[in-house]
Amino acid sequence: MTTDDEFTRRLIGFGLSEKAARTYLNLLKYGPRSPTPLAKSMHTYREDMHRTLTSLIDKGMVRPSLDAPTVYAAVDLNVALSSMLKKQQSELREMEARKQELQELSKQQRFQPPDEVTTFKIIKSVKELVVVLLPVVRSMKEDWVMVVPVSAVVIASQFGINQAAYEFIARGGRVRVILYDISYPIIETVQEMIENGEEVRYLDQRGIMFTIFDRTACMSGINVDMVHISLDQQMAALWTNDHAYAQYLTSTFEILWKQAVPAEERIQQLLEQGLPRADG
Repeated sequence: MTTDDEFTRRLIGFGLSEKAARTYLNLLKYGPRSPTPLAKSMHTYREDMHRTLTSLIDKGMVRPSLDAPTVYAAVDLNVALSSMLKKQQSELREMEARKQELQELSKQQRFQPPDEVTTFKIIKSVKELVVVLLPVVRSMKEDWVMVVPVSAVVIASQFGINQAAYEFIARGGRVRVILYDISYPIIETVQEMIENGEEVRYLDQRGIMFTIFDRTACMSGINVDMVHISLDQQMAALWTNDHAYAQYLTSTFEILWKQAVPAEERIQQLLEQGLPRADG
């Protein structure tokens, strides 16, 4: 894979479409350009290039000139990525505020369903996953366990779930995590989880992704193959407060926990192999 391909892939992982990522990289490499020559170099139509440039402007990654003809320049990479991250965080805060407002209104209207009613919900995106997870983790009392792939570790690190886990542990809770994969790109993140007080183990096999909250509610993955890590990334997971299903998954977790090895052993194995880091 060339350097350009790798750079484009990382931009896609930050939430850009492939076309937007390649356009931004082109402007970074070759400097400000007007839409027509840029469209020719990108092998696309001028109207299509205008749409792509407009999306990049909205994300704070491209800046148009004030004079005519208009030329477009790439915003400094660090500034652009910080702008995108702030926008995502702002969207999360806004959704959380709306959720709290709706919860207060539901109490006033008295149409909240009784606790004994079992509910099911399909989580359809990373954004929805984060919005559902954070309030649950903040309200937990005792125990949080999960069996997850590497993409979940990245999501937890980027969107505040690790911080919520740290606060839960500080309140006296216990967090146990089984990872299906530990490789160089996430070593530092896994070490941070361990330092925060999470118990992390490694299992060299693939299986269903699931997480259980206080042994009473749970979420299991249906389709969690991530093309890139962003709030808009589509996925499918089942959320339920069905106690019987939560207990079944808890029993499954305990079996896997005994089979797994401490994450520190896997990290030490990687370091002893001396493989090149992903960013090296």
